[in-house]
Amino acid sequence: MRVLLIGSGGREHALAVGLAADPSVDFLAAAPGNPGIAQHAELHEVKAVDPAAVAALAVELAADLVVIGPEAPLVAGVADAVRAKGIACFGPSAAAARLEGSKAFANEVMAAAGVPTARSFACEDMGSVRAALTELGAPYVVKNDGLAAGKGVVVTDDLDEALIHAEACGKVVIEEFLPGPEVSLFVITDGTAVAPLMPAQDFKRLLDGDEGPNTGGMGAYAPLDWAPADLTERVLRETVEPTLAEMRERGTPFAGLLYVGLALTPDGPKVIEFNARFGDPETQVVLALLETPLAGLLNAAATGTLAAHEPLRWKSGAAVTVVVASHNYPGTPRIGDVIEGAEVPGVIHAGTARDAGGDLVSAGGRVLSVTAAGADLAGAREAAYALAEGVRLDGAQYRTDIALRAVRGEITV
Repeated sequence: MRVLLIGSGGREHALAVGLAADPSVDFLAAAPGNPGIAQHAELHEVKAVDPAAVAALAVELAADLVVIGPEAPLVAGVADAVRAKGIACFGPSAAAARLEGSKAFANEVMAAAGVPTARSFACEDMGSVRAALTELGAPYVVKNDGLAAGKGVVVTDDLDEALIHAEACGKVVIEEFLPGPEVSLFVITDGTAVAPLMPAQDFKRLLDGDEGPNTGGMGAYAPLDWAPADLTERVLRETVEPTLAEMRERGTPFAGLLYVGLALTPDGPKVIEFNARFGDPETQVVLALLETPLAGLLNAAATGTLAAHEPLRWKSGAAVTVVVASHNYPGTPRIGDVIEGAEVPGVIHAGTARDAGGDLVSAGGRVLSVTAAGADLAGAREAAYALAEGVRLDGAQYRTDIALRAVRGEITV
């Protein structure tokens, strides 16, 4: 199988590792890729959000399967352009990707499908924002309606902070705060059949103890031994299957990766958000534990044959990933700092590049995610932090408490 992977971040590097390990893949290319992905794939300079350019590259490479990593190309219609060339593509259409591209649309679909989620109000002026915040009360949840690279959400007890964020975003969704541990569940689907992956938990705040500003994610781990045994089955029944049915009813079936962000509330699991692609950094730990060959699985979803695919197989043990971020992240990151110790197995590249002299340098906010598996969560955590300590990057910052509460048995539902 000849595979073209679209994207340049940590999620795409993790996907590249998984795709390259699939015996059915005899050629792997990536566009635009990054220095870590270059260890596994042939890189091509193509703008990921340009549907015509991506489709043309897929034709030129005689790709059998195109895998789209990030959300922006999906919302831009890249999957539609690829499929129009007769090439299988893992990723939803632009119409279906609105589940991520518009929070208001996602809430509309969930309401129609009867999916358990938060009360919400879509607002386009500050008067309605104030009314919604007053109605729902603190903690205030304010979400940019559109794409914001994982940083469009503010959860705060400070009304002024909530108002400032809403004004900066324009169109926003104000939601009721959902209490309880948060969980990410990835579901591969061809629009009808589903193959749920292992639930994971990520860490959005910058600092230990879930303090500091919101980020795109500072670490993750799997499996979740503390989660209810029937969690995945219940979410498929109450959330995923009704949502997919509603999307089919609307004439815009969702095929690809449905990311279900959940809060495990006292009333059961409720949806915080939908995304239309793999999450970062949860992908790193989930794929580290997946034993089923990745390319064949994604191809089954892309070709409508997922129902005939074998049941998923998982490795024993656990996996932990820790994100190493640049100085000043999540503000404007400092870039161009030389990185050492990052070109070893388990170090996933996200915001990296080569400078004129060929040195590996920082090129974004979340620079790397170090990922390790172990016989248990404590062992995986220890191995991940050993990898983090081996990376040298001036001004680097990372949390030291990823998966710590789970190891200590402090999470209850």
